[in-house]
Amino acid sequence: MNVVVFASRKGGAGKSTLAAHLSAQAAKPSCPALLIDADPQGSLSLWHGLRGSAQPALKRAPRGLGEALKAAKREGYSWVFVDTPPNRSMVVVEAIRLATIAVIPARPSVFDVAAVTETIEICRTMRTPYAVVINAAPAKRNDAEASIVADARAGLTGIKAPVWSGQITQRSDLCFALGAGAAAKEFDPDSLAAAEIAQLWSAIERSVKAINGAHESARAMHRAAA
Repeated sequence: MNVVVFASRKGGAGKSTLAAHLSAQAAKPSCPALLIDADPQGSLSLWHGLRGSAQPALKRAPRGLGEALKAAKREGYSWVFVDTPPNRSMVVVEAIRLATIAVIPARPSVFDVAAVTETIEICRTMRTPYAVVINAAPAKRNDAEASIVADARAGLTGIKAPVWSGQITQRSDLCFALGAGAAAKEFDPDSLAAAEIAQLWSAIERSVKAINGAHESARAMHRAAA
């Protein structure tokens, strides 16, 4: 079972938005997905209520995340997406500790980029793989990203933070879809918003595959040494 945690100390970075769109992107009959809403604000729970669909499934777990993940594994979920509150509470630390990968959304602003350093510090302390995703970015022009995005990317690269090479652009379809209880791929599968979410999901899948492969290699080397 793979656990994707969305974390950032900065409110409004896009944790709930990405969790909703990506969980729907991942959910398949052969690959059941679960959303865990660990944020007392309950944005994911609101979206799930609007959705009127059992897929992806949702559980509230503002506390006791470890037990919720154990139950999810017993129930056979392939992917679990965890939304966390915008702080560095023990709930966030525990979520990052238990994650296969932490996704850290950041808007391309000086305040957001500065705020993600605290979340990066937790990931590094917990030895949890992570990646920053530039979210709510200005649209590209002639396939070139806006200067504010380039500056944010350079700042994050400067502190040796892994940053997804793409971006999630500020698009109305992302908001309209959530208001309809849908995900980007369901609201308008041919939209640019759906394409960017699909690209991000592909990148996360590749990263998780590499992480799991590294763990398998480490176990194999341990067995060989033993």
